Amino acid sequence: MAPGPDLRRQLIAALARPGDQSTDFDLNPLVPPPSRILRPAAVLVGVMSAPGGAQLVLTKRASHLLHHPGQIAFPGGKQEATDACPAAAALREAHEEVGLDPALVEVLGMMPSHQTVTGFAVTPVLGWISAGFVARLEAGEVEEVFTVPLAHIAEPGNYRIETRIWQGQPRLYHTVPYGPYYIWGATARILLALAERLSDGRPAGRRQLAP
Repeated sequence: MAPGPDLRRQLIAALARPGDQSTDFDLNPLVPPPSRILRPAAVLVGVMSAPGGAQLVLTKRASHLLHHPGQIAFPGGKQEATDACPAAAALREAHEEVGLDPALVEVLGMMPSHQTVTGFAVTPVLGWISAGFVARLEAGEVEEVFTVPLAHIAEPGNYRIETRIWQGQPRLYHTVPYGPYYIWGATARILLALAERLSDGRPAGRRQLAP
């Protein structure tokens, strides 16, 4: 994927393709989703140009956190009453977590929401990050900010399905590992939706690993 205007147009075109909402229960149809009202949240799927090819910005959550410690995540979080829309929430959270100035982000559009097992309806906001971004981590919340080549994320064959035992039952989940980073769960599922859009709907590989 070439950086610059061509890639920007590709991303916008990908957002225009039809797609369904996804959930943490897609691979586990026998596990009922929570019946409570879902809380709105938003994450920034931030893409930026780089000499070696476009990169996608991700974070590693601090290991001492109560919820999702050490997991790979997008910058983002709960949508507050003061946020005018999901994009506003994603930009606010990205500024708080990694120091990304909202003025450096062009919002290209939004993908269908993803329902999490923790009761959130997460809207992925696709944004183009201009040059000049220097990460500033939120103390105590974010352990690391790093980038993954968009070419890696955009290849459906890089995704696989793994299994682990959760509450005494096997649970399936998506992963898209990159180097030392184990990207899984809702983050991987949202990236998979983007990959399938960028590849004209070509389905991801379904390699399944044992628990």
